Amino acid sequence: MPGRIRFKIKEIKQNNPLAQKIKQLLLRFSGINQITTNIYSKSILIYYQPHQISAKAIIKKVSYLLTKYKNLKEKRGINLVAPTLEQNSVEKPKISKQSFQQKDWYKLPLQQIIKTLNSDFEQGLKQKQAQQLIAKIGPNQFKQKKRKSFWRLFLKQFKDFIIKLLLGASLTSFLLGQISDGLVILSITILEALVGSWQEFKAKKSLASLKKYSKTKTKVTRNNKTTSIDSKRLVPGDIISLEAGDIVPADARLIDSSKVKINESTLTGESEAISKTHKIDYTSTRPLADRKNMIFMGTSIVKGRAKAIVVATGNNTQIGYISQKINTTKQRSTPLERDLERLAKNITWSCLAICSGIIVTGLLTGQPLMQMIKTGLGLAIGAIPEGLATILTISLAFGVKKIAEKGAIVKQLSATENLSCTDIICTDKTGTLTTGQMTVTEIQTINNKYKISGRGYSTIGEFYCNQQPINPQQQQDLKQLLTIGSLCNNTSYDKNDGSLKIIGDPSEGALRVVAHKANLELADFDCYTREEEIAFDSETKKMTVICQDNSNNYSVNVKGAPDVILAKCSKILDGDQIRKLTKKDIKKINRQIKEMGTKALRVMGFAYKKLNHKPTNDHTIEEDLIFVGLTGMIDPPRPKVKSAIKQCHQAGIKVVMITGDHKRTAKAIGKKLNLLNSTEKQQLLTGQQLDNLSNQELTNKIDNISIFARTSPQQKLRIVKILKAKGHVVTMTGDGVNDAPAIKKADIGIAMGQTGTDIAQESSAIVLTDDNFATIVDAIKEGRSISSNIKRFLKYVLAGNIGEAIAIFTATILGLPPPLIASQLLLINFITEGFPALSLGIEPADKNNMKQPPRDGQQSILDQNLLSEILIKGSLLGASTAGLYLTNYFATGNLTKASTLAYANLVINQMVHVFQCRDKPIRANKYIVPAVITSCLLLLSSIYFSPLMQLFGTVPLQLTDWIIIFLTSSLINLVNYTPQQELPQPATIFQVKLS
Repeated sequence: MPGRIRFKIKEIKQNNPLAQKIKQLLLRFSGINQITTNIYSKSILIYYQPHQISAKAIIKKVSYLLTKYKNLKEKRGINLVAPTLEQNSVEKPKISKQSFQQKDWYKLPLQQIIKTLNSDFEQGLKQKQAQQLIAKIGPNQFKQKKRKSFWRLFLKQFKDFIIKLLLGASLTSFLLGQISDGLVILSITILEALVGSWQEFKAKKSLASLKKYSKTKTKVTRNNKTTSIDSKRLVPGDIISLEAGDIVPADARLIDSSKVKINESTLTGESEAISKTHKIDYTSTRPLADRKNMIFMGTSIVKGRAKAIVVATGNNTQIGYISQKINTTKQRSTPLERDLERLAKNITWSCLAICSGIIVTGLLTGQPLMQMIKTGLGLAIGAIPEGLATILTISLAFGVKKIAEKGAIVKQLSATENLSCTDIICTDKTGTLTTGQMTVTEIQTINNKYKISGRGYSTIGEFYCNQQPINPQQQQDLKQLLTIGSLCNNTSYDKNDGSLKIIGDPSEGALRVVAHKANLELADFDCYTREEEIAFDSETKKMTVICQDNSNNYSVNVKGAPDVILAKCSKILDGDQIRKLTKKDIKKINRQIKEMGTKALRVMGFAYKKLNHKPTNDHTIEEDLIFVGLTGMIDPPRPKVKSAIKQCHQAGIKVVMITGDHKRTAKAIGKKLNLLNSTEKQQLLTGQQLDNLSNQELTNKIDNISIFARTSPQQKLRIVKILKAKGHVVTMTGDGVNDAPAIKKADIGIAMGQTGTDIAQESSAIVLTDDNFATIVDAIKEGRSISSNIKRFLKYVLAGNIGEAIAIFTATILGLPPPLIASQLLLINFITEGFPALSLGIEPADKNNMKQPPRDGQQSILDQNLLSEILIKGSLLGASTAGLYLTNYFATGNLTKASTLAYANLVINQMVHVFQCRDKPIRANKYIVPAVITSCLLLLSSIYFSPLMQLFGTVPLQLTDWIIIFLTSSLINLVNYTPQQELPQPATIFQVKLS
């Protein structure tokens, strides 16, 4: 018959090595699909494609091989086995590294794959061959970046410009002989570097504790023997055997399969398990999610068994390809890091310019050279806000601590403030916005519609009919459907604090959970004995089990695609009555199926029949069934996600769903979470539509898109790149391997800690230990608080530095000695930039900070409004200090007294100013008052404590002097008072950000 040919070959009688070698060599020819041998009947049966190879050609090849065998046997006088045959009849293919980098294995004929990889379907690779391959291409693992030690992380901190600036200030102090000042600045610098490196080191250690995948073993056939080996020892060409519960250890092409379903959510984002089969051949290009004859590393088998040939390992797998892209993607510095570097450079050049001006002016007016150099450099050191790095580090560390308490590990300190700039959150659907667990939410029978509450695999939930709670045990139709769902089920589970840990198919797991909600457990079905199973098949689209109860009665229980089930039914269960299925019933059931489908529910039909004997005729087992009803299940949104998205919208942040799931499912979840705006058109784009758009076309449309469905990892990365190119600050969240490149490329990458893959976590800046999208909102709120605190600190410190510069510059122009000596400048910095500035750095978050638009990451944190406030305050402070100094100096001629007045005036003004930099009641920050009191005590000590008076060049002040200082301070702060601006309305923000 066409496509099949049988040979009787006496030479293979009881000569298995020869039979297998002939089989192996013949399979290398294109068009030969399968060969079976029987060494007892001396037969070889060959299945082939007639349009690729003719029977005549096969006969010729077999004859050639046998002739060669006979000639060699006569020549050598031995019972020759196939190694010599191979060397003399068929050229052995050469294996190169390029052979393992083929990306289109799913399109190649199986015999060509076997030929390319020099393997054998039944015998597998030879052990020596496998050892040579692993030496050539390496173990089946990704090339890992070497983890940095604590001290390497510590040295990395010194790359920051502001740290280099502080080191320069410390060196200058040492050169001027101010050893104590130099040591103080150097100590501050080292402390900041230690805190930053310790936080990063601790985050990496915390992340390592989340690793949940240990060494895995895989069943592999080598030398015609099946053994379990470490998955890292797999090589291309290995024949592996897998079953339900196994993690796929490498990319492989199926060569045999039985009812295989695979969970590929970590790779493709597809929430439902996918059917796979070896029976499909492709000739055209297919997206990753649609390659039904391939299985991929890192995915898991939830049902069935499979035999496959490994085609790619390590970095050559789909996951490895993604891992390589991540490792070659450079991490760009955050807006805060870039902003602070610009700020530090500007401050440095400004200080140098001012100090040079002061030195030159002083020399022109006759001041001593050495005094002016010391004053100028002292002012430079004082003007540099060395406390900025300390306050920043402490503020970020406090923010990290607060975020950790709410369920997140922060790997990069600056990522917390960077969240304040976020205006777009790109998020995966499965496992991020949703639970990642299929849930039965609706059951419909012919005259009843039941709603079921609860999410995921939690067994907590209620049944409702007509919005009224019911007892499911009292509803015969409902109880019968749940019984069928439990009997027609191959999942097992472990109980865990009100939820089930499902082992097996997610859809069958959902049926287990809904039965538990109705108080039907596995033990309740012990009275049934399963006699036979007809497993689910992607072609028949149904599963059937035959069970016997304690009364020796038999039942046939069927579940599957609703249209298939309905076509097998002749009766229907109506309440507790069984009656004939009518055309009217069928129309109604079809309407129910359509209605549930529009909600993106996965619809399943259930039917049964009872028998008093065990059925023997396979053709009638699934006929004349009784239709019971339908279940609708979906991977539901996580708790609090909807309210978290609402907060994002109020905060001017757009949430974009990017998923590998189907368009219909993504749209349904998007509607539930209010991601779609009814007033806008084309808010959803599929991966196929995305590929049809040029970068410019996508750039023009992207701000109107809220959902991207059926996307690949490369498309996710492209979306993030386009958004960043448009000036958006993008936060990308996800849990799967398919999310990792986009997570790494985004301004802030966030990975899930519980369900997230190792690659996703390594690529991220923040890891959510509770996998809760709502935690992101808490993190953004904390990030905005940090941003506000940095602004407060800058306003407070820079105003004081400007005041110092103006006072000194004024006196220098007038040809007078500087009002502040170098030691006083450094003490002012210590007093004002110490405890009060630190207390500003840990100011609690504003209640309304999530009702304001994000900080513009393209603009400096030192924006125009803030700069204006700093200049006004600094000018007033400098004018009052210069005024008091000049007045007292001209009136009394006492330089030391005038200098002490100027010094005290600067400190007291800053103590008052610290309260002006806040907008909350004093009790909101318990550190602020003790900080101010401590600074005032230090000021008084330097003025009234004799040893310190000599060190800092001060004299005691009288009561009248203090009254003048406080009156001046009150007047300055009254003039500089600026009322709080009214916050923009949330709706306005949202409209502006989305337009």
